[in-house]
Amino acid sequence: MSTEPGWTTTPVTTDLLRGQLDVEPTAHGLLPHRLPARARRQIPDEQTAMAQAQPSGVRLIFRTAATTVELDTLPTKRAYRGFPAPADGVYDLLVDGELAAQATVSGGRLRTVTDMFTGATELTEGPPGTARFTGLPAGDKDVEVWLPHTEITELIALRTDAPIEPARDNGRRVWLHHGSSISHGSNATHPTAIWPALAAALGGVELVNLGFGGSALLDPFTARAIRDAPADLISLKLGINIVNGDVMRLRAFTPAVHGFLDTVREGHPDTPLLVVSPILCPVQEDTPGPLAPDYDGRTLRFKATGDPAERAAGRLTLNVIRDELARIVEQRAADDPNLHYLDGRDLYGESDYAEFPLPDEVHPDPAGHRRIGENFARLVFTGKGPFTPETA
Repeated sequence: MSTEPGWTTTPVTTDLLRGQLDVEPTAHGLLPHRLPARARRQIPDEQTAMAQAQPSGVRLIFRTAATTVELDTLPTKRAYRGFPAPADGVYDLLVDGELAAQATVSGGRLRTVTDMFTGATELTEGPPGTARFTGLPAGDKDVEVWLPHTEITELIALRTDAPIEPARDNGRRVWLHHGSSISHGSNATHPTAIWPALAAALGGVELVNLGFGGSALLDPFTARAIRDAPADLISLKLGINIVNGDVMRLRAFTPAVHGFLDTVREGHPDTPLLVVSPILCPVQEDTPGPLAPDYDGRTLRFKATGDPAERAAGRLTLNVIRDELARIVEQRAADDPNLHYLDGRDLYGESDYAEFPLPDEVHPDPAGHRRIGENFARLVFTGKGPFTPETA
């Protein structure tokens, strides 16, 4: 930590933050949340509470001539009992939109998942630390510090070797995206390498990422959060967590999707709204959940444990989900011309799986995230895509 004369310490306040829906004052500083307080009070499980507090897509933005930046934080890292300890989360620093430096913060708290089926956890306390970035180019520049997508991060203090000022308004449209752990960034190695961040950069939009690992379950509190959040463009990547958790049958899924869309449309009646079905996931294409971990002592994989014969009784698979989402969107689009559908296999399908297999059978690797981000940007933000300025 630097305390020499000439350094500027700036309180971390909401006007420096982008990508969050709420902030919570803590004993240490400020904790960004990706769901508002009202929604958090309705969360029924630790998994969702933890996922929404991990700041995927959340970043500090400011303008400065500083060549060194320090950010004090208290991270809360996540581990699973019986599995190797996770690597420290990465902080990405961008200068004028380009990745210029990275840092990590060691120590901090550790929340260990003691039961993967119930989501039960235990917390071990630890000290704050500092993410330090040096050697930045001289002169005024726009700086973004993207927080680790895998760690809850309490923001304590920001120090720079030159004063900072608010970032300029770039006039970009706000894209709010909701999805599962793949949208959250599972298996991506740093926060600007998750596929929504890559797609946002290629599409020239400002990202609000409501990708929640294991928790894209058509929860009404999430729909209300999206309804009430400012957004110029909205996408909803739905279905895989429903199958993973085996939480619904087709009879419940269909009205739940309608209800989710109805709620979003209460606050965004004419906003371009894209429903995206799951990417290819061979273990669940035609086999119902629930999904179960399969750990051989070296590699964690997942397997589906349901009986494919029970599809006739309403058990959900990814192919059943895709067919129903396409049908729902086609039906509603007759009265809602700004509602669109995208088959997730157009983002990551059989040829992509052959080139970039899913390491754990569910989540893409870093190259897979890049492929999904590039395909999304091409199909959605360019040409006749639903989010091009001419279309939207």
